[in-house]
Amino acid sequence: MSWTRGQAYSEDLRDRILASVDGVLGAYRAAALFAVSVSYIYKALGRRRNTGESGPNRNRGHRPRKLSAEQEVALATHIEANPDITLARLQDWLEATHGVRLSDGAIWSAVDRLGLSFKKNTARCRARPPGRGGAAERLAGGPGLD
Repeated sequence: MSWTRGQAYSEDLRDRILASVDGVLGAYRAAALFAVSVSYIYKALGRRRNTGESGPNRNRGHRPRKLSAEQEVALATHIEANPDITLARLQDWLEATHGVRLSDGAIWSAVDRLGLSFKKNTARCRARPPGRGGAAERLAGGPGLD
């Protein structure tokens, strides 16, 4: 049996595992027999008990980003225009202008994705190559693209 991380177990395997636990075998013996974790068996049993479903969860994976591409460009422009802005002020600005409220972690992820930083490092600013353009310019396809 070949399974890789991030891949759902087959429907046939799920049915055989749950049938064996419903029948004679306990969770620990079924886990050893089918080479799955005991935790998986208990989670599958709980999910079947709560929802009546035994198939893979259709809601797996990451949630889509809250910010559109245009909003990310606006965010990058705003950060570059206000380099000393705080996360709280940035959250308020996003909500006021774009109607989107992001958590601190989501803002940090967006800033990281844009290649920006809130660090005030004047040495880094002086060492920046001329004509590179900012993150907003790079996102918009301006001359800063490499």
